[in-house]
Amino acid sequence: MTALDPGPDLKPPENLADAKATAAGLAAGRARRPSWGLLIGQPLFVVVVVAAWAIWRSQAELDSIEQRQLDWKLVGRLTVEHLQLTVVATIIVLVVAVPLGIMLTRPRSRRAAPVVVAVANAGQAAPVIGLIVLLAIGLGFGFWTAILALCLYAILPVLRNTIVGLQGVDRTLVEAGRGMGMSSIAVLRRIELPLAVPVIMAGIRTALVLVVGTATLATFIDAGGLGSLITTGIRLLRYPVLISGALLVGALALLIDWAGRVLEEITRPRGLG
Repeated sequence: MTALDPGPDLKPPENLADAKATAAGLAAGRARRPSWGLLIGQPLFVVVVVAAWAIWRSQAELDSIEQRQLDWKLVGRLTVEHLQLTVVATIIVLVVAVPLGIMLTRPRSRRAAPVVVAVANAGQAAPVIGLIVLLAIGLGFGFWTAILALCLYAILPVLRNTIVGLQGVDRTLVEAGRGMGMSSIAVLRRIELPLAVPVIMAGIRTALVLVVGTATLATFIDAGGLGSLITTGIRLLRYPVLISGALLVGALALLIDWAGRVLEEITRPRGLG
């Protein structure tokens, strides 16, 4: 055996592209990973705020209208409706935007990316209340009309971040994978997507917060949600109801944002931070 012979137990690396992708992902992952203080502190803050509101609600002197609007069962039902709007709209956005973003980064479809992004940008640029009302006039009032409006409003961050994340992957890593004989799907699954996950997840978190906030407007077309408390408080000049609705929506938005951060940590491939 010569000095240049690696020997029977020392084989040259067979997954050079994976090794480079992991090394690049380690640096990016460490830079973007949120602190545990943030991951733990944010839900604790939400719990404290909601608990303080619950204590106030149980001890406050409310008139008959305020008591009826802030009834525990009603608040619970409106919260569930708000979560349903958020979850269903987000799932649909992910099912549409992520595959579409991947397709628009492939060579055959890359030219269509500016047009598709411009259409998605138009959906978000339009005032959301106007979008909801126009869709309700054309399609009717109800849950699914609100879902369509929320999807049109929230698709841009996920679509754009999917495209940007995949386009930001080092091309030398992609070429190294192809040079080793990996198929296009294998390169996408083992190199491009793992390195693009942090950017894609940032877009998903943005979409989540957008959906949970704009879902308050679904009440205008009889789609339910915590927006009912806000509109009732404004219409009847009942500030305890108004403030309660705004506080609960804000707490829910913080909780959804925290869930997005946790999901980012869970979905981050092993070895990427």
